[in-house]
Amino acid sequence: MKLTVVGGGSTYTPELVDGFARLRDTLPVTELVLVDPAADRLELVGGLAKRIFAKQGHPGLVTTTTDIDAAIDGADAVLLQLRVGGQAARQEDETWPLECGCVGQETTGAGGLAKALRTVPVVLDIAERVRRTNPDAWIIDFTNPVGIVTRALLSHGHKAVGLCNVAIGFQRRFAKLLGVTPEEVQLDHVGLNHLTWERAVRVNGEDMLPKLFEGHIGELAADLKLPAELLLQLGVVPSYYLRYFYQHDEVVQELLTKPSRAAEVAALETQLLEMYADPQLDEKPSLLEQRGGAYYSEAAVNLASSLLNDTGDIQVVNTLNDGTFPFLADDAVIEVSATVGADGAMPVAVAPVEPLYAGLIANVTAYEDLALQAAIKGGRERVFEALLAHPLVGQISLANQLTDKLLAHNKQHLPWAR
Repeated sequence: MKLTVVGGGSTYTPELVDGFARLRDTLPVTELVLVDPAADRLELVGGLAKRIFAKQGHPGLVTTTTDIDAAIDGADAVLLQLRVGGQAARQEDETWPLECGCVGQETTGAGGLAKALRTVPVVLDIAERVRRTNPDAWIIDFTNPVGIVTRALLSHGHKAVGLCNVAIGFQRRFAKLLGVTPEEVQLDHVGLNHLTWERAVRVNGEDMLPKLFEGHIGELAADLKLPAELLLQLGVVPSYYLRYFYQHDEVVQELLTKPSRAAEVAALETQLLEMYADPQLDEKPSLLEQRGGAYYSEAAVNLASSLLNDTGDIQVVNTLNDGTFPFLADDAVIEVSATVGADGAMPVAVAPVEPLYAGLIANVTAYEDLALQAAIKGGRERVFEALLAHPLVGQISLANQLTDKLLAHNKQHLPWAR
């Protein structure tokens, strides 16, 4: 079994590698290929990856290359975790929207649109190479914004599934609080990528969410930075990304008074790369936990195993709506529990989505439709319309300001904006 990681030079890659090494019985990888245009970073990350495999006694081969076509040739699955423009572009995504009083975030609002515009054309080019070289390979997308990127892949006929760590993070958190194994916890997880709600937490068929609220409401609310009263009133656990919508202005004020997350990650990356250069290091360092993306390795292994081994188990993924939410088009991409096997991911039936959530889901889906068209076709008008449709923008003057700033900050990556 050959797996290829596009963006393998990321400082996050050792987390994935550790998962592949530990869970080799679930996913018996014989060759892991890390591909990245940044040869210097790739050498450091690749060296550590080889040492992690060796220490854990994994018989698989770890190779590195800057040649994307060679990397994907013969791959059973291609994992996408790229960041076009690197942390420098992320820093801009998180700062210039604040100048207009809007949240600066890499997946939400104007910053998320900028990342989508840079990313979708690159991902589609890679996917076309995969189709030409190895049409049977699965594409597993971690690349943000996952919902838009996955929709781009699926709308162009690629074998793709999107993956986020929010659901598995909640599953692990709830299991620990309840004193059960993660495998015993089933989530009623509904929404879009980075716009989801946990409506039930079932253990052996019993909804344990009321028990979680009874014993741990303070902890849950603190983790999400949302009022405990809101969770109790709604009877759900929102994704922490909902704070950008529910407390937008408060979040903007917070972001204006502290360093950006991009700056924090850039500093972490400098330290991590220095650590990776140590030939004695043969395990992922504890500092990597601060990089984000907890449990991605487990989620990635489980998803790849289900697709390649046709297990038919249930996982939370990003996939086609296909009637799951009647208020959305079939070709919309949603994030729900799905049965995953060799034919891909098929959403399981869900109870009707309450109006409070359905309205926001429909609004953001409309924005994502327009964002995808802007990413594929370009044009200032399409960027403006996507921003005007976004529930965190929605005003003519604000959409115009943000459009101008977005294009000015992304000329390097958007040829049509020059």
